[in-house]
Amino acid sequence: MQSESRGTVLIDILFIVAPHSLLLDLAGPAEAFRMANMHLQKRGEPARFKLRYAAASTLAISSVGLTLAGLEPLPDHLPKPTWVVLSGQPSSVLNFDNRAKPNADSKATSHWLAHTLPALLAQSEAHKLVTICSGSLIAARAGLIGTRRCTTHHELLEHLRTAAPAAQVVDNRVFVLDGSLASSAGVTAGIDLALHLIAQTCGDACAAAVAQDMVVYLRRTPNDPELSPLLAHRHHLHAAVHRVQDAVSTQPARDWTMPLLAAAACVTERHLLRLFSTHTSISPLDYVRSIRLERARQALQRGDSVTRAAQDAGFNSDLQLRRAWKQRYGDTPSAGRPTSALQAGRTAIGL
Repeated sequence: MQSESRGTVLIDILFIVAPHSLLLDLAGPAEAFRMANMHLQKRGEPARFKLRYAAASTLAISSVGLTLAGLEPLPDHLPKPTWVVLSGQPSSVLNFDNRAKPNADSKATSHWLAHTLPALLAQSEAHKLVTICSGSLIAARAGLIGTRRCTTHHELLEHLRTAAPAAQVVDNRVFVLDGSLASSAGVTAGIDLALHLIAQTCGDACAAAVAQDMVVYLRRTPNDPELSPLLAHRHHLHAAVHRVQDAVSTQPARDWTMPLLAAAACVTERHLLRLFSTHTSISPLDYVRSIRLERARQALQRGDSVTRAAQDAGFNSDLQLRRAWKQRYGDTPSAGRPTSALQAGRTAIGL
């Protein structure tokens, strides 16, 4: 990976491998980040993620009995932006009834989480703590949750409330984000969370491509009541339709016509209309308009003028944006702008 020499700082994805870690908690997100790098490099862009695996010993037995080798020591510093990922463990290992005696590696991992990791995470705002499934409970026992919002597997919610009584434990969520803490529910929800983080860092088109490769559905964001327009209409596996959606998401301001859309799909215009009707329930040009409206909404939230938002999103004029906005949202684009400079700043940094 040469991305750092090109001005892009790699984000370390540091998986903490505790004894008997749930293998899917680790492998699912790891594959998502690996594939994100692959798609970025196919587009001529630098990789964004470096996968690392650390444990109390160089060997660790996973939940399915597979031994993981070549693990690096638990770090005493995080020199680069790092997302520390805590995967879950089986209920028998979590030891709810205090009957099992933890082994030396379990004790060493718990000690590192409680006594070293908080100081490491506090060193930079670029660091994150990402918990998968019962990884939230492990983080809570180490005092890493505090008063923040979080979630975990539905069968462990009450245990999480007991372990982190000051936390705001959220039921019935695939994943929850609160500042530098990102937590997810059951094992496959870790993939959903990874896709969301990839979208935030690398763009929606990259996340959609990874989801397509992994044959998983893109889930809604943790905060929005509806699916983001940039991720909507993606619950299908048709390659030609995905090619069009990727192209439009990447270049929304391009003068997209039916001939150009059909060329991107490598099918005829008539066939593309049928494919969109079957797999997305909207027309190709309606899809283009929805993407442009979302890009305009994001620009307005950053504090851009209506004129600049219309231009950047690909609308021919302010009037065209206003008409499309009125039809979609029932008000004017001005309603999509922050009410103050402070709100604009908070939106820009994701608060």
